[in-house]
Amino acid sequence: MAALTSELIRLEGGGFLMGAEDSDGFPSDREGPVREVHVEPFAVASHAVTNDEFAAFVELTGHVTRAERYGWSFVFAGLLPDEFPPTQAVEGAPWWRRVERADWRHPEGPGSSISERGRHPVVHVSWTDARAYCNWAGARLPSEAEWEFSARGGLERTRFPWGDELTPGGEHRCNIWQGEFPSRNTLDDGFYGTAPVDAFEPNGFGLHNTSGNVWEWCADWFDPPATAARERGKVIRGGSYLCHDSYCNRYRVAARSRNTPDSTTGHMGFRVAV
Repeated sequence: MAALTSELIRLEGGGFLMGAEDSDGFPSDREGPVREVHVEPFAVASHAVTNDEFAAFVELTGHVTRAERYGWSFVFAGLLPDEFPPTQAVEGAPWWRRVERADWRHPEGPGSSISERGRHPVVHVSWTDARAYCNWAGARLPSEAEWEFSARGGLERTRFPWGDELTPGGEHRCNIWQGEFPSRNTLDDGFYGTAPVDAFEPNGFGLHNTSGNVWEWCADWFDPPATAARERGKVIRGGSYLCHDSYCNRYRVAARSRNTPDSTTGHMGFRVAV
């Protein structure tokens, strides 16, 4: 067991209104109906696990991630150099490219590194990798209810952790896509790809980046307990730097999505709870 280096925010728990009406997002995501949910007292990290934190885990345990075992992972095409050789794209989402030897140490494949991204969230980690880190750290992944409770920062029924307006007073408060996805990012929020885990002001509970930057794994299956649903994946929350209102407004605090526990991409990370 290791001592966590992330700041843990202790929360008293209690009841809150979870979810949003399905009309706010995608009916298939089943965000609604809005319902009252109770969570017990718990603590949650103020930010997602960083590259530096994950590197310490790997150095001490020798953990080999899924992406390293597979020998490849999914990378957003816009982050690849212009001269990058053609690679297989995802059907229906051609901006995702299968890149050989892309992993947490090499987020855009060979030639890329995390040398200047120690405080950025670790990516290309699967749910199983995240769970291994938690086991080592004496922590766990938050439940979906805990994640939303803490992400809301004490606000109820708002679209974002800071209120209902995406850019109050013209101020950008999260790392998402601006411009025309996927061809042009105006970088109005200052970032292309991941941002440092504490790049934006925290919410009312002291949590950073619960909207945008990277998706965060939760402990729950997306639609338990049916076996068929379990095959569809684990819950991910928060949206990422690729979210844009034109096709994916899942940076809203009630939004949810899923991925299989062994999946790895350049926009999925996690934070811990205890």
